[in-house]
Amino acid sequence: MASKVDSFVKIPTIKFTKLFINGEFVDSISGKTLETIDPRTGEVIARVAEGNKEDVDLAVKAARHAFDSGPWPRFPGSERARIMMKFADLIDQNVEELAALDTIDAGKLFSAGKAMDIPLVSSNLRYYAGAADKIHGEVLKMSRQFHAHTLREPIGVVGHIIPWNFPSTSFFMKVSPALAAGCTMVVKPAEQTPLSALYYAHLAKLAGIPNGVLNVVTGFGSTAGAAISSHMEVDAVSFTGSTEVGRKVMQAAATSNLKVVSLELGGKSPLIIFDDADVDLATQLALTGILHNKGEVCVASSRVYVQEGIYDELVKKLVEKTKAWIVGDPFDPKVQQGPQVDKKQFEKILSYIEHGKREGATLLTGGKSLELGGKGYYIEPTIFTDFKEEMLIAKDEIFGPVMALAKFKTIDEAIERANQSKYGLVAGIVTKDLNVANTVSRSIRAGTIWINCYFAFDNDLPFGGYKMSGFGSDFGLDALYKYLKVKSVVTPLYNTPWL
Repeated sequence: MASKVDSFVKIPTIKFTKLFINGEFVDSISGKTLETIDPRTGEVIARVAEGNKEDVDLAVKAARHAFDSGPWPRFPGSERARIMMKFADLIDQNVEELAALDTIDAGKLFSAGKAMDIPLVSSNLRYYAGAADKIHGEVLKMSRQFHAHTLREPIGVVGHIIPWNFPSTSFFMKVSPALAAGCTMVVKPAEQTPLSALYYAHLAKLAGIPNGVLNVVTGFGSTAGAAISSHMEVDAVSFTGSTEVGRKVMQAAATSNLKVVSLELGGKSPLIIFDDADVDLATQLALTGILHNKGEVCVASSRVYVQEGIYDELVKKLVEKTKAWIVGDPFDPKVQQGPQVDKKQFEKILSYIEHGKREGATLLTGGKSLELGGKGYYIEPTIFTDFKEEMLIAKDEIFGPVMALAKFKTIDEAIERANQSKYGLVAGIVTKDLNVANTVSRSIRAGTIWINCYFAFDNDLPFGGYKMSGFGSDFGLDALYKYLKVKSVVTPLYNTPWL
């Protein structure tokens, strides 16, 4: 484990800490600020403006004016695309700084941010820019003597409430399709990770996105987030986060103006490994499925079911690889796992580990916190076995590097146990048998099924959940369509009696 922080890269100067409303960085009306903490050390990085209801009102007013009277919804799609492409170019020019901001704010691996997260968000912008001038309605043949066609129009002002585990990816999962559709918006980043969102607001203005189209209000979910969800002038809200908060967002939307709601919520995803699987591949998929991004992933393979014929061999290899996993300073290119995002999440994960021990699961490896120079929120990769579905470590989304591992005999048993969850976000299947893969993939109630792979995302692949993992899709053209309304237009044919 690395023993020193700040030794591998120059930490960027924090340039943007104010709210971004109507094209300008401004203080919150109250003058309040919130601390954003470096999880590597537990120390304060910067103080960021704390937006409240009054600030959300100003941001929504700017977004409403930009939608009702501004050029963005009225631009040809090709012009929106041109500006979005420039926005993507600016992101590419600032990859290192943006990756470093997410590292010091969220504890994410700098190497992964630089190589994957930030390049992928500029790719995401370009994907939806390419769709901006291809938004079409249809011509319809009605049963009576009418001409009819449909229009796809931007839904209006959108509120985006994003989580802390993938600050950049989540920002553009919401913002890119909404921009392409011609919407205006207010974004509330997670209070733990506001820094990159404010930097993206700065780049958006440099790219030429008109004032009021993209507003960023930093603050707490219970105040700024709640104000967006209940605002009468917000036409749609897109939320990624916990199921508990998702309920509150939906209730606020229902009791205000019945705004359209899209929710990407929690997961407790199963990975099912059959006897015929390549054991080395299965071991690697299980390991990265739970330890990627220190387990702070909604699709983490936190429940792993292994068929009895290869169980002992796989467990041995899994424990060996887990013990060799390198936890430490996320700026160190050799490190595989950085700190949890904050003290609250750190303590929550440790409490679940204690629950697992008390409830009778067997701790194979890990289970303790680690200290890096006496500071930070680091936790050992942890594997439990012999769990039961009623245990908290099997029911609840821990959102940390904690795997629950179990043995199964038959396909039917694996399917039944995998479906014993209130969540249905993704599932993984490892097998060489096409019949098994097809049978299980059709039987698992989840929005995405990965066969002999994991974390296989793409801009073109719709992503959404079943059951209490929410509804509505991110990525793909499905995400674009949720920011568009269909309008039907009907005209009687000339000289045709229709009454």
